[in-house]
Amino acid sequence: MANFLFVLGKDDNESATRCFQFAKIAHSKGHHVDMFFIDGGVMWANKDRDLSIKTDTGDCPADYLPYLVENEVTTGICTPCAKNRGLDESAFFTNMQLDGGPHLIDMAAEAKVFNF
Repeated sequence: MANFLFVLGKDDNESATRCFQFAKIAHSKGHHVDMFFIDGGVMWANKDRDLSIKTDTGDCPADYLPYLVENEVTTGICTPCAKNRGLDESAFFTNMQLDGGPHLIDMAAEAKVFNF
């Protein structure tokens, strides 16, 4: 099976929904999946965020992200991006932790990368 890395860099409902959707599809097909949130995308690590806002296609982050959390899909959260937005790990979903650029590059070197 393949290795996939899904990078979310926007605080945008549609981008997040697609990122989570495709990560779920890849994982459910048996592929190895990692996610990494950078820039505004780190806001999606907040477990108190409203995930029920629908996209134009009628789905939402809540349709996919719970699967990724329950299946412990490893998700790195850019440390400086999160800290500069006032986020810390106590606000994150259980599968998410602060991480850095060196690890992101190592993961990307071994994976097919999708950016959202």
